Amino acid sequence: HIKASSKLVAFNTEQAGKTIKVWQNSNIPLYNLVTDMDFSPFDESLLATCSVDETVKLWRLCDLAQEQSSSPELTLRSGQGRLELVLFHPTSSGLLAVGTTKSAQIWDTNCQEAPLAVCSVSMRSREVRLWDSRKLSSSLSSVSLGTSSGRLSYPDPSLLLILTSIVSHCLTDTSTKGIALVPKLALDVMSCEVVRVLQLTDSCIVPISYQVPRKNSGHEFHDDLYPDTVGTTPAMSAEEWWKGGNKQDQARDCSTSSSPLSTPSSSAAPSRSPSSTSGLSSGPTSKFRHIQGTVMHRDTHITNIRGLNLTTPGECDGFCVNRQRVAVPLAIAGGQIAVFERSQPGKLPDTALPTIQNSVNVADFAWDPFDTHRLAVAGDDAKIRVWQVPEGGLKETLTEPKIIMQGHTEKIYSIKFHPLASGVLVSSSYDLTVRLWNLETGKQVKVLDGHQDQVFGMAWSPDGKLLATVCKDGKVRIYDPRKSTSPLQEGPGPEGHRGARVVWVCDGKYLLVSGFDSRSERGLYLYSASSLSSGAVSSVPVNVSPSTLIPYYDPDTSVVILTGKGDTRVYIYEIFPEDPYFIECSSFNSPEPHKGLAFLPKTECNVRDVEVAVGLMLTKTTIEPVAFKVPRVKKEFFQDDVYSDTAVWWEPALTGSAWLSGSNGLHKKISLKPKDMTPVSEAPKEAPVRKYLPSSVYLEEKTDEQKKDELLNAMVAKLGNMDDPLPQESFEGVDEDEWVSECDQNMNV
Repeated sequence: HIKASSKLVAFNTEQAGKTIKVWQNSNIPLYNLVTDMDFSPFDESLLATCSVDETVKLWRLCDLAQEQSSSPELTLRSGQGRLELVLFHPTSSGLLAVGTTKSAQIWDTNCQEAPLAVCSVSMRSREVRLWDSRKLSSSLSSVSLGTSSGRLSYPDPSLLLILTSIVSHCLTDTSTKGIALVPKLALDVMSCEVVRVLQLTDSCIVPISYQVPRKNSGHEFHDDLYPDTVGTTPAMSAEEWWKGGNKQDQARDCSTSSSPLSTPSSSAAPSRSPSSTSGLSSGPTSKFRHIQGTVMHRDTHITNIRGLNLTTPGECDGFCVNRQRVAVPLAIAGGQIAVFERSQPGKLPDTALPTIQNSVNVADFAWDPFDTHRLAVAGDDAKIRVWQVPEGGLKETLTEPKIIMQGHTEKIYSIKFHPLASGVLVSSSYDLTVRLWNLETGKQVKVLDGHQDQVFGMAWSPDGKLLATVCKDGKVRIYDPRKSTSPLQEGPGPEGHRGARVVWVCDGKYLLVSGFDSRSERGLYLYSASSLSSGAVSSVPVNVSPSTLIPYYDPDTSVVILTGKGDTRVYIYEIFPEDPYFIECSSFNSPEPHKGLAFLPKTECNVRDVEVAVGLMLTKTTIEPVAFKVPRVKKEFFQDDVYSDTAVWWEPALTGSAWLSGSNGLHKKISLKPKDMTPVSEAPKEAPVRKYLPSSVYLEEKTDEQKKDELLNAMVAKLGNMDDPLPQESFEGVDEDEWVSECDQNMNV
């Protein structure tokens, strides 16, 4: 047997079905043969099993970081013989149907003493019967399907697939042991996938996808294939249903929002769910789940880049960008940096270009967020050099920086500008200190201690008050640098020591850390900023790769985009401040490994094309813009549900001196709505158009009298109206005199 939810797969394994294996979770040991199982439609962490010991058990599935309990959460005792089937009610919470060899039972999990109803069933041949479960004395209708020992499966309300339990399949060399339907909400709607089943064989699980061929598959959402499907919220309780309630689960658009969206392509193995502390996907849904990444037209590329430095330290993003220009490190002696103007795309000349000569190898560098001409560069000599790029870009090689700041005793490996205060910079070094600098004076103003090893990453909080760090010593720390040189909080970080990054998310309430576990697998870890010592509140594994995932977080959409240097895949998640915390969105794949991905201000997004992020991708020889879009049908309207007012983070909220003296500030916000666009929330409502008649029209049983009337009406329609004149009535005749004269002539002849 095998059953699937949107995130998990459960199947029998070992000892003739006495152990249930949950994909990516621990085994569930059982001591009797398991005959059937089912996931709750409202809580994917809840699994029901039935067995030959006449019991139904409900299991609460744990996340990856916890050990699966060997005891069920609830046990129901049937007492009617061997149990064969168990099924959750599709609209009512806590309601279970249980089938034995001779009877069917309805259970309310809140009333465990006895079932709500029991009916006897005796069928020798295979039949499909329709029952009203509140009137179990007799079935409403039945269809005979012959005799066999195979089981019937109903994977879709509008499509009946009938499969026997052991059938050879062309996709595998072994027999089929079971099949499971993947819920509608997990389908790849942009590829016109209408059904996906999982085939269980002796050694593997094979996903089988059924797709409808369409011309614009992959680019357009075909709403005629996807009527609204059931959601994940129960419509009523078991008690309400038993009293006669018939509420239906609130239907959900298969695109998961008001727009047509796409899902990640099906893979050869079920996708892993985010590791959280409770239910998995019963929480919020993401309107960005089907976000699409697209490389822009070649006319916008900068090409023929030569001598690119591909060995920057792991703490460096590889290159940096702002609205006007791009800085790229070159593998040329003297730590040279090339600066390209974004307004001048195209092929670079084969001749040498003017550069910034840093004189020592570049460890990290960053543009001042409030001055598109100022570039800070950290070198191997423990110094920070600040360069001023002239208006219009580099016309000649720069050899003299505007400022040189020195204070670290060993190599610097990371620098970050303050997000609100102008001229404030923070740096980390192999001397195990983090130092604050005031660029107005060129002096060091604070030295933060407490780190026992290399600092992998740093991040300022959205309000600019706090600084978070993630360290190789396995700790995540938060500092208030203006008040103390020691950390305010610290807690356990990722176990791996290959590298990590940190960013503040959810309005500064959480810290998102990308790092490695003890098995060197990349993962994401979410920490509450108010209780680091409690550890990660949620985590999600990503994959195995040597490079650290570099996160870009958009506070307007709560979407984080991650990729590593040398990767071909860009991962996208929406972050929530509550369970399930992570919702994985569609990923973007580049045709070849990229060396970095840096993002531009939100004002660079084309809102008419529903772009939510625009980045620049660095390859071996090119810089290519990549737009991340949310597919929408009504693009003529401004998608105000996607674009909230954005912060003007390219303008300082206060000076560095004011911030260092204790003042705080906030960025002002602006709307991205063009003046000639109407918000989609104010768009005229269109009356729903039903393209197909409901199934009840076709399934309705007609009386003999109705059939007779339909037949007579069809015959009359075919023969025509009896009141209509006959065709010969329109013929022209001859006069009577002419008729008599003609007859006389014939007689004379």
